[in-house]
Amino acid sequence: MYGWIWRHLPGNTWVRAFCSLVLVLAVVFLLFQYVFPWAEPLLPFNDVTVDGGGS
Repeated sequence: MYGWIWRHLPGNTWVRAFCSLVLVLAVVFLLFQYVFPWAEPLLPFNDVTVDGGGS
């Protein structure tokens, strides 16, 4: 998959590296802005139960 993306980016190695960095930053931005807020209520991270039984 990464090879396919690399071959389809325009320019020489430096331009391709810059374009791939921009693509990675765009994906991270989309994940934090849209995907993670949408999925957060579906995840069980806030369902914390503390057992009251001690010694």
